Parts: sequence; structure tokens; C-alpha cells
Amino acid sequence: MAQATVYVKAERNTQLQTDDLFLKDIASLYCDDKTVLAKVKAIKLHTFHEGGEKRFYISMTEVIKLIKEAVPNVEVESIGEPDMIAERVYLEKKKGFVEVFKIILVSLVCFFGASFTIMAFHNDIGIVEVFAKYYELVMGEPSGGFTVLEVSYSIGLSAGIIVFFNHIGGRRITKDPTPIEVEMSIYEEDVEKALIKTAGREGMEKDAK
Repeated sequence: MAQATVYVKAERNTQLQTDDLFLKDIASLYCDDKTVLAKVKAIKLHTFHEGGEKRFYISMTEVIKLIKEAVPNVEVESIGEPDMIAERVYLEKKKGFVEVFKIILVSLVCFFGASFTIMAFHNDIGIVEVFAKYYELVMGEPSGGFTVLEVSYSIGLSAGIIVFFNHIGGRRITKDPTPIEVEMSIYEEDVEKALIKTAGREGMEKDAK
């Protein structure tokens, strides 16, 4: 009888809403032998307790060890992450006043912060004087302060922001990820790597000994 091979594609970070963490929750598993596959999927890695740690760290070496203990003489091929984080998430059924207040506060900070930044930049480069001088050179008369240059620049600035951020309200212009989504993805990846490194240093990661 041919030796069964289990392929494990683990995710670096997994969020779940149940207390019991199984191997199938943090990894995609495949094996030709369905009996072996069922046993592997049912391997329990951890149980979260209310008031305890919300994150659980485990290495692929420990996962391989657990698989071999559950199903002896099986081959394990890892094609995913070498270290994993599982996070227990508790969802609130109703958003309270504090949550709404945070959303309003962040929205106001972003709006006025961006507005101040744009105004400060324009003031720094003296864009009003530049437009006035350019208008006078082209039209041969002094600028009244509100000309086609200011109007077209305002429209172009707004259109440029919309195109750059790839959103109009809640609608996406194209299927490509927005710059903010790209930066958030990079940030999340860096945070996950830092958490795993810190857990390893502090001995919080479950690893094969």
C-alpha cells in the first residue's frame, strides 16, 4: 500500500469566532486518502478561554509533529507559511455609542487633516501668486483671484484624488486594489511578522522540541 501524503497550505494569520481551533481552520489540506484527510482535519491545536490570550502561535514543525502523531507513517508536505497566528475574534452584535463616536472622530480628523495639508502645501509654494502671474502673462491683465485657472485646477485636483484612490464614494472605479489597500496589506504583513518574531523570542510560539 502506497504511503499517504498530506499537503498543508497554512495561512499566516487566521481569525476565528469559535473557542476550539482545529488544523483545518488555519490551513488548506489535501490528501488522496479521505480517511487520513478526515483525521488530519480533526486535529485540535488549541482551545481559547474567555479572559485568556486571544492569539495562538504555532510553527509548521509542530503541525507536522501533530499530524504524524495522529496518523503514523504519513508524509507531510508544507507548501504554505512556516509560522502561523490564530486570533480569537469576539463580534459585538450591536455597535455602541463609543464605536459610532470613533468613526465620526476619525472621519473628521481625516477630512480636516487632509484639507489643512493641501492648504499648507499651496501656501508654501505660493500657488495664488503663481496663478496670478501666469494669468497676467497670458491674458495681459491682472487676475481677479478667481479665474479659469483656479476653477480648472480645483476640478483637476478633485479628479486626480478620485482616480488615485480608485473610489467614488463607496464605489470602486477599477478592480485594482487602491493605494490605501496596498499600504494596509503591507502594514498587516509587517505586523504579523513582528508578532511571530516576538512570540518566538518570548517562548509563546508552540514549536516542536
